[in-house]
Amino acid sequence: MDIGYFLKLMTDKNASDMFLTTGAPVYIKVEGRLYPLGNTGLPPGMVKKIAYSLMDEGQVPHFERELELNMAIALADVGRFRINVFKQRGEVGMVIRAIRSVIPSIEELQLPQVLKDIIMAPRGLVLIVGSTGSGKSTTLASMIDHRNTHVAGHILTIEDPIEYLHKHKKSIVNQREVGLDTHSFHSALKNAMREAPDVILIGEILDATTMEAAISFAETGHLCLATLHSNNADQTLERILNFFPEAAHKNVLMNLALNLKAVISQRLVVGKDGRRLPATEVLINTPLIRDLMRRGEIHEIKPAMEASLQEGMESFDQCLFRLYKEGKIEMEEALRAADSREGLSLKFRLSEGASGEHDPYADVFTT
Repeated sequence: MDIGYFLKLMTDKNASDMFLTTGAPVYIKVEGRLYPLGNTGLPPGMVKKIAYSLMDEGQVPHFERELELNMAIALADVGRFRINVFKQRGEVGMVIRAIRSVIPSIEELQLPQVLKDIIMAPRGLVLIVGSTGSGKSTTLASMIDHRNTHVAGHILTIEDPIEYLHKHKKSIVNQREVGLDTHSFHSALKNAMREAPDVILIGEILDATTMEAAISFAETGHLCLATLHSNNADQTLERILNFFPEAAHKNVLMNLALNLKAVISQRLVVGKDGRRLPATEVLINTPLIRDLMRRGEIHEIKPAMEASLQEGMESFDQCLFRLYKEGKIEMEEALRAADSREGLSLKFRLSEGASGEHDPYADVFTT
């Protein structure tokens, strides 16, 4: 089996991932959907043979000892790839991820233009949140590329894994991958300040130590970007508080009030053309939001966001309503992705009633 052929096909099809496992055909993931490359399953030993052909002499014993391995390869005129090799049911499995060098712009991703202002800020903490596969990495890459294109400085990223390769434009961009360039997020963060960054990107915040480091970077005059697994701004603040003991919550909220720049929450929805596009919620730390955080009134943040469109803020349901009115998504898709299905349905009913159009969901909910 010529792995180079499949990697070239992966690039040509703009696939994000490729899966190789014994007994199943090779699969690629395109736009979040899996597609088989043929009908024949890979025979026993085939994936191991492919994996070992890509390893150097030091990686083979490491894999046989640890039973898993991360590595990166580059093929001329094809691209760069990150490979995770692992054992499953006594056989070797592989997942290959394309590392992309062509970064879509904020306009191409149909993201809110306020993200350009956020990424150009001199300091502060910016959190990009969403579930796995919601496009957080692509949004981050697009924002970093925008700053890299317009501002001179040093951008340092700590990622697991690197998904987009940034070129040096107006800024110097150093990208460190956990497991390849550093042992851990904690190890890289300890040395980050010695590397004189203007912008620091932390691939994912998983614990209190990393959260404290992110706040500290913002506090000392840096722009710090990081991702979290949460669904919206409210849940993000609750998740951060849950990293810490209850006695520390007041102090954490004070630090966030002083240093948070924005929370950008994202979900992917299916457009009328069948392609995915982001639905975003944007929380900007205005004086009102800052005051609510200081007082611990997290439940009041969502209403404040919805009343602050002129500040660049927008809730998920407001975004979904806008995408529907712009003709980009169907009403059913908007309701599927809504924070409050009943609330968004009511907004649709009021809107369609005012325009005299029939709402197909009018009988689904009661007010």
